[in-house]
Amino acid sequence: MKKVAINTRFLLKNKLEGFGWFTYHTTKLLVERNPDIQFYFLFDRDYSPEFVFGANVTPVVLFPQARHPLLFRWWFDFSVTRFLKKEKIDLFISPDGYLSLRTEVPQIGVIHDLNFEHYPEDLKPHHSKYLRKYFPKFAKKAEHIITVSEFSKKDIIDRYTIDSDNISVAYNGVDEKFHPALQKKETKAPPYFLFVGSIHPRKNLKRLLLAFDLFKTQNGTDHQLLVVGDAYFWSDEMKSTLANLRHNIDVVFKPYASIDALVDYYQNAEALLFVSYFEGFGIPIVEAMACGCPVLVAQNTACDEIAGDAALKVDPFSVEDLAKKIAILSSDSALKSKLSAAGITRAKLFSWSNTAEVIHQNMHRLLLEE
Repeated sequence: MKKVAINTRFLLKNKLEGFGWFTYHTTKLLVERNPDIQFYFLFDRDYSPEFVFGANVTPVVLFPQARHPLLFRWWFDFSVTRFLKKEKIDLFISPDGYLSLRTEVPQIGVIHDLNFEHYPEDLKPHHSKYLRKYFPKFAKKAEHIITVSEFSKKDIIDRYTIDSDNISVAYNGVDEKFHPALQKKETKAPPYFLFVGSIHPRKNLKRLLLAFDLFKTQNGTDHQLLVVGDAYFWSDEMKSTLANLRHNIDVVFKPYASIDALVDYYQNAEALLFVSYFEGFGIPIVEAMACGCPVLVAQNTACDEIAGDAALKVDPFSVEDLAKKIAILSSDSALKSKLSAAGITRAKLFSWSNTAEVIHQNMHRLLLEE
């Protein structure tokens, strides 16, 4: 029986976000489709039993908790390396792209994007330095790389001079729970625009807040902006920006939500405002489209590729253009209906089953080469 170890340190109960959802959906499907393979799920802390997806999964906790550059090196280059050797693992898969540089076991790394190469100042200095030093090494070390968009594939090829044949694109999927509402909720609450995502500099929330404030000032509507996400980078600059808005009372913050809550937010929003200035994919784009929610996206990086013609495009660096496009979405019901219908159709192109199949095929190819 072949043995495959998977880095599952982002499978955290009630805290699944980008890497976590990718890991959850793809590993679950890999386990179901390969009952003849013994999987080892490598956690860096206590895990929830809900993440042990089958009898062919052995969960393992490796010390230490890897949440700092020094601990990244310890966990991957020593703890993981020792485990792979001890258990005679045939293949190691890492859904967040971090790899062991000290093992000869074949490895598949999933590199979602290279935002840290383009905007290193957006991260804490020690994290930024680590990522820019080690990800080129991970890319060279990987037996095969998987990424989540053609944009990211080209970026990895150009930045790290990786052969195109050594990179496969596996688009993110969308959970089946995301679907259009049978009808909009009847409510006396004000209409709202929606932002979904971690509060990180590249998500461009500062400009979005300024644009929303400008839109409110110019149009005098009762719209609110609902911000759903965890404040990882809630800086003094962001606090000051919010405090100085004329209409800050209309900006409502919600913590990261369950799928059921997110579906409700998408189904009843005027539109999703997803205007990141750098994305390797942008899962909320597809979630919103699947729910029939019109989408405003930045006309750059992977957002264009993922949204296609099913979204309104905007210059993410222009507060004025952002405010103008928000105003259009607030008043043009025909456009919103058109975007809603186009989004529902386009969202069907993205499925976790397809994502897992790309990993599945490369996993079996490498196992056969063993």
